[in-house]
Amino acid sequence: MNERIVVVDDDRMSLRMVRRVFDKAGIEGHYLSCEKEFADFMDGKVVPDMFLLDVHMPDVSGFDLLKRIKTEPLYRNVPVIFLTGDEDVRTETEGLHAGASDFIRKPFAADVLLKRVRNTIELNRLHNNMAHEIRVKTEKLSHAYIQIVQALAASVDAKDKYTHGHSSRVAAYSREIAGRAGFSEEEQDGIYMMGLLHDVGKIGIQDSIINKAGRLTDDEYAAIKTHPAVGSEILGNISDYPELAVGARWHHERFDGKGYPDGLKGEDIPEVARIIAVADTYDAMTSNRSYRNAMEQNKVRAEIERCRGSQFDPRFADIMLQMIDEDTEYRMRED
Repeated sequence: MNERIVVVDDDRMSLRMVRRVFDKAGIEGHYLSCEKEFADFMDGKVVPDMFLLDVHMPDVSGFDLLKRIKTEPLYRNVPVIFLTGDEDVRTETEGLHAGASDFIRKPFAADVLLKRVRNTIELNRLHNNMAHEIRVKTEKLSHAYIQIVQALAASVDAKDKYTHGHSSRVAAYSREIAGRAGFSEEEQDGIYMMGLLHDVGKIGIQDSIINKAGRLTDDEYAAIKTHPAVGSEILGNISDYPELAVGARWHHERFDGKGYPDGLKGEDIPEVARIIAVADTYDAMTSNRSYRNAMEQNKVRAEIERCRGSQFDPRFADIMLQMIDEDTEYRMRED
């Protein structure tokens, strides 16, 4: 066990005593006696296993040093133990609330100092290792979750022989719109997942209807219009991610209230559904369908602009128009 410990104490005798204990135990120590030496060490970006701080020093208090340690990302997880001659319970309480791991009273016994220092370092290492393992497992679960969602989205897209990667493209466009609209990274990730699953309700629609080349009958169109509610019901059963159902249920609502299934209007439609609605329509127009080929880019743009404020939220329609204008080689479409 190779430890590196920073000791800050203006009392030279105390520093010598600590050094003697640590040298005998094979511990690498950095022995500092003032705020300037402490600042120089911090600037060196060397991360120790522990800080051992005197509480009372002429130019700075141990509490001040603790605050700096806890506000520096590089050092905030390094444990701090205070050395103190105080018997004041309030001092100890204040230190523990500020983030100190322990207090050691002066004068100290060598074996007590060594034992408590090493125990604290070991506990901190165990905590950090556990936190790392949790992060790794969480990342693996998240990756598996995304793969499952992508596979489900692909299975839905596969029902329609005329759409290839529709859900993935809608998800990507939705995320880009959300990012440009100022949504956080976490919110963008959520919208991406909703975009992947926005059409999951089509899994219950007959293939003959989805792939019909000609005009749909009234009954067939009514069947198609059930997919938002069906999708919402399917995704609503995922209790850990209830927000997934939002995009599925309301991505066919219109800003003017003439959409389905609930006829929501304006800002009553959740923002994420308003974003997906623009992305979904854009991809429909830029993809080949049973009844037509992908539309020319200028016609797609004109249609988005025409439906701005009626079918689409103007804010998100404007962002899509900006994306179209930037896409000078017309790459945003089905391959």
